[in-house]
Amino acid sequence: MLENQDDISLIQLVLQGNQPAYGVLVQRYESYVFTLVLRYISQREQAEEVAQDVFVKAYRCLADFKGNSKFSTWLYTIVNTTCLSALRRKKEEAILLDGEKMLMVADRQQQPADHLEQKTQKQLIQKALKRLPETDALVLNLFYLAEQSLEEIGVVAGLTPNNVKVRLFRARQKLREVMENEFSNEIIR
Repeated sequence: MLENQDDISLIQLVLQGNQPAYGVLVQRYESYVFTLVLRYISQREQAEEVAQDVFVKAYRCLADFKGNSKFSTWLYTIVNTTCLSALRRKKEEAILLDGEKMLMVADRQQQPADHLEQKTQKQLIQKALKRLPETDALVLNLFYLAEQSLEEIGVVAGLTPNNVKVRLFRARQKLREVMENEFSNEIIR
């Protein structure tokens, strides 16, 4: 039974020519990938296309997976680069969901005004993230949105886990400063 195999075993089977083994990997990670893609691309149809592209790229590059990190971490890097490429091509803005706990809008029933408020908050955070250095924004996204560990983020960003921890701390401070300095009268606390 392929479903009982771990990720590494499935990857080995795929590399040996067993196509159904890749289907098991896709089933295992399809909701993970789609959820991540939706954080970048708000239109569902486009997100579905990009998610499919992610799995095609992952299949083509599967031989490059060395097993130094979890398969989900490796897959996240493909999601990230594929989404950013798609956004650059279409020149759309990424709609990143608010992972920063200090700025979260309280959960409420989705009244039209509440929905608008929440969307505005997300847009403010998105604008603030764009003003951060690329590595800081990447570390924040990986930690809060993709829920990756410090070690996994280190693999993606090319940093040691201690450097990631320091970078994450400083990135949160920078994000807070940008939000307070540039959007203070628009922040809901």
